[in-house]
Amino acid sequence: MKHVKDMTDYWCEDTVTGKYTGKNVGIAVLDTGIVPHPDLKDRIKGFKDCVGGRGRMYDDNGHGTHVTGILGGDGRMSRGVHAGMAPDADLYSIKVLDARGQGTVDGILRGMQWLLENWYAYGIRIVNMSVGANLELEDEKGKELEQAAEALWDAGLVVVASAGNYGPGEGTVSVPGTSRKIITVGSSDIIVSAGGKHTSFYSGCGPTHECVVKPDVVAPGNQIISCNSRFGIRRQRPYTVKSGSSMATPVVSGAIALLLSKYGDMSNVEVKLKLRESCERMEEKQGWGRVRISKLLDSRRLE
Repeated sequence: MKHVKDMTDYWCEDTVTGKYTGKNVGIAVLDTGIVPHPDLKDRIKGFKDCVGGRGRMYDDNGHGTHVTGILGGDGRMSRGVHAGMAPDADLYSIKVLDARGQGTVDGILRGMQWLLENWYAYGIRIVNMSVGANLELEDEKGKELEQAAEALWDAGLVVVASAGNYGPGEGTVSVPGTSRKIITVGSSDIIVSAGGKHTSFYSGCGPTHECVVKPDVVAPGNQIISCNSRFGIRRQRPYTVKSGSSMATPVVSGAIALLLSKYGDMSNVEVKLKLRESCERMEEKQGWGRVRISKLLDSRRLE
């Protein structure tokens, strides 16, 4: 089993200097919420609860805090060892999933609508959606979710969504990752048993109902160490391990934050094209391939 200890491993492998840190780039995370973990609290700029309607931030599941740590934790509780991808980014948490990590399409739509109405006022550039629904192609709710994600994209936001964990069969990408406009992320990790035999590849795969190849890009998603929402409760440690395409998605969102901290005027379309150009092709049919941060941040800009 491949064990990606932390994002520092990935950064070092990709020969990134860390010059660009996502400073002044606003990122909204639609998930289970967030807690003021030491690695995150100084940069949590906003919290919206579309589940319980509370004003004070919380995460009764832990998924959202873990995802946000991968995206933008500064690693202070580990002296930088477990820092996230964009440790200077501004973080906005929108709670759309409950204590079980589940939610309704209507709840997710409320969060997306709030974001559509408020992103400009808060300076949000990127939307991370490590959430998705396994819906039938003809399901009206699925179409609404796709359309809401595309409305955010059309407004100018970079929308990054998980491919889901219903793979590896064809047509298993979660909604709204099925949208042809937004950036859909799968996990690049194939889980292998101790004996060297392939055991499972869970990441959702295309093609979509519109025959679009998905996911667009893949990133490490197996056994990722990040912020523990229960840190400080009954001697819980500051970090915990989770796996899934949910963990791969903030790797890509964080990489995009680094790109936007270098090229602040890039449009979402330019970001998508630059991401496609910089990916490393893989043997498996996984869209453009695996994100390569060093290539993404090189000095050349697409004309």
